[in-house]
Amino acid sequence: MVIFELRKQIQKITLELNELDGASPDIPELIKSTNLLRSNDHLIEINQQRSKLISAYEQYSKELEKVLAIVFDIQKDLKEILKTQTSLLSENNTKKTRTKKKTSKKQTKK
Repeated sequence: MVIFELRKQIQKITLELNELDGASPDIPELIKSTNLLRSNDHLIEINQQRSKLISAYEQYSKELEKVLAIVFDIQKDLKEILKTQTSLLSENNTKKTRTKKKTSKKQTKK
């Protein structure tokens, strides 16, 4: 019973659509207006995509700034480590030089 009613409804809608398709005359003003509306819809869609793109670039640049800040922090830490290592190496070299001088003096005295 339901299938029969649905079939009748489909036939009725199809008949109404066919009547609407055949009854629409070409009116140049309507065509022009329709094209303007389509163009407007297209521009709206493009604008939305551009807004999404700008937003994505904004998020991307913020993340890059975070990464760059981390890199600068690491660079600063590395400079401090290098300074520390350099001072330790020069201290070791100074101690070795003193030790060598002392041992060389002892050997010359004998």
